[in-house]
Amino acid sequence: MFGGYYQGKRVLVTGHTGFKGAWLSLWLRQLGAQVCGLALPPENAPNLHELIQPGTFAAASIVDIRDADAVAEVVRAAKPDFVFHLAAQALVRRSYAAPVETMQTNVLGTVHMLEAVRQLRRPVPMLVVTTDKCYENHGWDHGYRETDALGGHDVYAASKAACEIVVGAWQRSFFQPDAKLGNVATARAGNVIGGGDFATDRIVPDCVRALASKAPIRVRNPHATRPWQHVLDCLSGYLWLGACLATAPKNSPLAGAFNFGPALQANRTVGVLVEELLRHWPGQWLEASDPKAPHEAGRLHLAIDKSAAQLGWQPTWDFADTVKHTALWYRRFAACGGRGSRAFTVKQIADFSRAAKTQGQAWAAAGKAT
Repeated sequence: MFGGYYQGKRVLVTGHTGFKGAWLSLWLRQLGAQVCGLALPPENAPNLHELIQPGTFAAASIVDIRDADAVAEVVRAAKPDFVFHLAAQALVRRSYAAPVETMQTNVLGTVHMLEAVRQLRRPVPMLVVTTDKCYENHGWDHGYRETDALGGHDVYAASKAACEIVVGAWQRSFFQPDAKLGNVATARAGNVIGGGDFATDRIVPDCVRALASKAPIRVRNPHATRPWQHVLDCLSGYLWLGACLATAPKNSPLAGAFNFGPALQANRTVGVLVEELLRHWPGQWLEASDPKAPHEAGRLHLAIDKSAAQLGWQPTWDFADTVKHTALWYRRFAACGGRGSRAFTVKQIADFSRAAKTQGQAWAAAGKAT
């Protein structure tokens, strides 16, 4: 998988205690990487990090990404061969309550990571993960491309657009001109779902909590359309871009921004997502729209032509499979009280990888990353 690039590599994952960070760390470990983590403690209990932690990490540091000196110390000690930067304040609604913290974490935190990697004076490739919400949202029917304008109605979206600008500036000012430094890229994914997300104010965890307590699911924005994708689909894009970026020549065209979204038919409303989830875990939902609620985009799609053309990347699981495997994870977690969650998460990675290989996905085929 991924051209065998990660076997034996020391990989630093920031945000390793979060939902995507935990899945990524476990997958990297399965690929033979030595995984180092940098993050705040998990916010929720239960959380996926604690479920997958045994045997996953070679080293892990609890550090606030806003502390530049502490970040630099961890990066120096980790001596990474590759860096995935995922640490962030990742909730739109929280950004309204904590706008300064959101900007400090997402923008300055990214600056601190870029500087820490730059000061290593080694060719360490770095992938910075932002979001589909970094685009100036016009409510278009067609998908946003990597060349479309950045922007943000809310503080979270603005902070991620600013991250993209910051990475571009550091890339052009420091990483490109310096032969001793590696390539840097950014990745923008859709609305990611999957087992192990226990955050507040996210639709699938909210559904799971309601279903587990046999209460109706309160859906605040059922008509909003989102590009739903399984966490493993976006992570396959991150890992493949990372492997290709690391093995590409200095200042490769891969040192830029890439969208990793689902196929167009996976752009569904929140209401359709909930109905599909209820096919696997029966229950009820009710509309709980609040006209005074903070603004959330009504329509958002990603175009993935660039990832397809330059990386040969396509999503593996369609909308139905994405929801099915998400529901299976949570139903098993509920039935087993969390026991065996790490093994089941590894099984889902293996199932996903087999499906990708059957489909002929470039990253799942034999051969080197190019």
